[in-house]
Amino acid sequence: MSGHSHWASIKHKKASVDAKRGKAWSKVARMIIVAAKRGGGDPNGNIGLRYAIDKAKSVNMPRDTIEKAIKKATGEGGAINFEEIVYEGYGPKGVAIMVDVLTDNRARTVAEIKKMFERHGGALGAAGCVGWMFHKKGLITVRTDKAKEDDLMEIALSAGADDLRNIGEIFEITCQPSAFLELKKELDAKSIPMEVAEISMVAASNVPISDAETARKIIALMDEFEDNEDVQNAYANFNIPDDIMAKVST
Repeated sequence: MSGHSHWASIKHKKASVDAKRGKAWSKVARMIIVAAKRGGGDPNGNIGLRYAIDKAKSVNMPRDTIEKAIKKATGEGGAINFEEIVYEGYGPKGVAIMVDVLTDNRARTVAEIKKMFERHGGALGAAGCVGWMFHKKGLITVRTDKAKEDDLMEIALSAGADDLRNIGEIFEITCQPSAFLELKKELDAKSIPMEVAEISMVAASNVPISDAETARKIIALMDEFEDNEDVQNAYANFNIPDDIMAKVST
C-alpha cells in the first residue's frame, strides 16, 4: 500500500487511542488556534477553521474544548502563539519524509526532530530537499466492504474529486484541497463511513520496501513523529507490500 494512504490509515487507528490520553486533542487544539488566528473565529467564513473543527470532532473533542481553543486564538483565553514549520528529511532506504509542526519553541523542536530521524537510520535535510516530491491533496479512504465502487465513483466525480483507486481493502479518493469539504459532506450525506479524511501531502512516486526490518524502522520513525506533541502531521513516500506489513504487524 502506498505511503500516504497506508500511514494515514495507521494514524486513523492510533487517533482513537491517542484521544483517550489527550494527545490527539492537544494536537487538534493547536490546529484550531492557528486557523482561528489566521482567519478569525467564525468557521462559516474560515475554511481552515472548519477543517480543524471537523478534525476535532473526529477525535471526539468536546464542544466546550473546541470553543476554548478558538477563544485562546481570538484573545479571550490568554495570548498563545505557535510557529508553523515544515521539516524535511530522509528515512531508511532514502524514503522522503515531510513533518509539519506547530511549536512554541523552535530550538527544542528541531533538536527533537533531528534526533528522531537519526535514531531510526534517517537524516534531517535542508528545506526543500524532498518537498518537490509531494503535492497537497484532499485524501479520503473508504473500506471496500462499506461502499460499491460505482456508487463511490459517481459521488466522487460529482463532488470534484481527481481520482479514485481500489487499493487492496480500501478505496482511495484524492481531490484538490478546495474540493475536500464538499466531497466529505457528500459522503457523509450518503452515510458512507470514511476510514481517513484529511488534507494530506501526497507523493508523486513511492519507494518500495522489500524487507520487514526496513519496514519496522520506517514505521517506528513515523510512529515517533506522531507521538510528538509538536508534530501535526508526518508524510512519507514508502510503499510496503501487504505481505511485508503482515510481518511487521505480528
